[in-house]
Amino acid sequence: MAMSKQDLINTVANAAGITKRSASQALEAMTLTITKELKKGNNVTITGFGTFRVSKRAARQGVNPRNPSQRISIPAMKVPSFKAGKTLKDAVR
Repeated sequence: MAMSKQDLINTVANAAGITKRSASQALEAMTLTITKELKKGNNVTITGFGTFRVSKRAARQGVNPRNPSQRISIPAMKVPSFKAGKTLKDAVR
């Protein structure tokens, strides 16, 4: 079962002893900040949790799913990625 954004807000609000509105604003501020930094090409490291970064995918040839005999060109692009930190990896294991 996946945790939704609202579930995360409720859990953070309860754990921190703050209102749901404050928790929602904090989560929005965090996601906007991470997004802005990634757009600039910067990494965002949260010690003990992990690192958000931008990875580059090279251009490549693919197959059109509607017509498997047709080849299509997929352009190079930048994609966000996340690498879990040691503390997070150990907690999940």
